[in-house]
Amino acid sequence: MTAHEPGGPTASESGRSTATRPGRPAVTSQPGGPAVTTRPGGPTTATAREPGRPAGAARGPLPPVDVSALVRTRARHPEAVAEAAARRVRRPLIGDSGRLMIVAADHPARGALSVGDRGLAMANRVDLLERLCLALSRPGVDGVLATADILDDLLLLGALDGKVVMGSMNRGGLSGASFELDDRFTGHRPQDIERLGFDAGKLLLRVDYDDPGSLTTLESTARAVDAMAERRLPVFVEPFISRRDPATGKVRNDLGAEAVTRSIAIAAGLGGSSAYTWLKVPVTENPDDMARVMETSTLPAVLLGGDVGQDQEGAYDKWRNALRLPTVQGLVVGRSLLYPADDDVTAAVDTAVGLL
Repeated sequence: MTAHEPGGPTASESGRSTATRPGRPAVTSQPGGPAVTTRPGGPTTATAREPGRPAGAARGPLPPVDVSALVRTRARHPEAVAEAAARRVRRPLIGDSGRLMIVAADHPARGALSVGDRGLAMANRVDLLERLCLALSRPGVDGVLATADILDDLLLLGALDGKVVMGSMNRGGLSGASFELDDRFTGHRPQDIERLGFDAGKLLLRVDYDDPGSLTTLESTARAVDAMAERRLPVFVEPFISRRDPATGKVRNDLGAEAVTRSIAIAAGLGGSSAYTWLKVPVTENPDDMARVMETSTLPAVLLGGDVGQDQEGAYDKWRNALRLPTVQGLVVGRSLLYPADDDVTAAVDTAVGLL
């Protein structure tokens, strides 16, 4: 996207626009480049402490995002999103490595903004976009999973060329809501993923045996699987057996071996064809159970990450061992890599890539 293309950011009279935020260097949007820039000699490092970030923490080199240019394009040239999608350079789902490394950022649309003890960590959109652009720039990162608002931003920033793009399909089960388990399809539809030239879709399937509404969720999920298969588009199904805590009402996913086994069996059988279905599964509560659990299906699978924990090395060990299993093809991880405990995004992403 350039300043002279239809739908691109409008440059000022001097040929460049600037935007500065406290504690950050001036950001420029120049003709011929997206609204992300680096200083001569290498990427700019943001040193300002964001709200909720540990003092002294460093994310690594960050390509600053010109929020003014993004907003200007959205306000004046909304067609620029479709134009950027049409220009995007595509690639196969599975690259030369034979493995898949996807960064996930679809949490905000479900109102899930917390990371560890930071309640609104994912609420700062520019900060999230910078972390995503940094992660996507690292060698071995294949692509991103996100909702339309985030993917539209990344398209306008020129960050999705040569990347796998996965649209998040159902975000209706808002975190903490009384209707949380009613995971309706409020995100990308199969026709949207096809129209924009994206590469896959992802949906969340939480089944509560005590909630009759889970049958509706199952049926709508099956129809989404059918619609994706008709378009020959891969769909990643993230299944859980879930239940509400009687004391707090909070929805909890059961990561015991039996529950994960049942969730995989249920998800694998949805729809009229499983040809384009992948599974997105957690590592079981006892990692030693994973080999037995993953024998439940021959569908290709990726591991999910979950929230940030203090034992990051322990998480890496769990992933490393599970990645040796024949059906496990890669990782789809979000908060653990974008908001690691030490806030070093580069190191976290590079370590995860190294596991593959």
